[in-house]
Amino acid sequence: MKIIESKKALKDEIQKLKTQGKIIGFVPTMGALHRGHLSLIGASNKTCDITVSSIFVNPTQFNDKEDYNKYPRTFETDMKMLEEANCDIVFMPSLEEMYPEPDSREFDFGTLAEVMEGAHRPGHFNGVAQIVSKLFDAVPAHKAFFGQKDFQQYVIIKEMARQLNYDIDIIPCPIIRENTGLAMSSRNQRLTGFEKEKASNISKILTWAKENYKTYSISELKDNVEKQFADIEELDLEYFEIVEDESLKIIQNWDSKENIVACVAIFCGKVRLIDNIVFNL
Repeated sequence: MKIIESKKALKDEIQKLKTQGKIIGFVPTMGALHRGHLSLIGASNKTCDITVSSIFVNPTQFNDKEDYNKYPRTFETDMKMLEEANCDIVFMPSLEEMYPEPDSREFDFGTLAEVMEGAHRPGHFNGVAQIVSKLFDAVPAHKAFFGQKDFQQYVIIKEMARQLNYDIDIIPCPIIRENTGLAMSSRNQRLTGFEKEKASNISKILTWAKENYKTYSISELKDNVEKQFADIEELDLEYFEIVEDESLKIIQNWDSKENIVACVAIFCGKVRLIDNIVFNL
């Protein structure tokens, strides 16, 4: 496994591999790796000849500086996990390497970035687009793999790739869950054992919503879900929305012909968690 810190060295290495006819897969991460990340490495290994992963905690996507400072950094463990997962190249740039000067670009994703995370975390997706576009420039891969836990992010990155004409396939991969149903996230490392137990109710309530939505109108379903979360003292619901899977438009009735996704953001103690579940209408 090669570790590369410079954008130029990485780009040169990938171009050399491309001239040899290799298919390149890319898994961008912010480190603090878990089984969810490793599933992305596995997906890349199955369909690509070379898998590149990056580890970079990107400051421009945090609208809360304290959240950025508290984000888990476990680089030594991450390296071991990536090697065991048969990752071929790890890109570990410094802050100065990725931002030699401030990035003043402003992206316009329209309504995609106005709901859910976009409404509650101003500037978040602009920061995501800044760093992912920089990474796509440094890692000119054929395919990039993203977990569906961050469903809105996946949709927006797909739109960013379209806007900037990146010749790269954006591949969604299923949510990986702990035995309790809790969606795997680097932020889970900040939960106590008691909080993890309570947070497992997030997936249980989402599953209940999927299994019972035909019994209710959308407003009734949302009221019921909100009540279930309110009954768990340790969970503080920030939003629960039901959206179309491509437009992210909040739906008003079950007549939508699209697949729809129920998305949720929850504070468990001081840790903010997101999750979602797909309804197939």
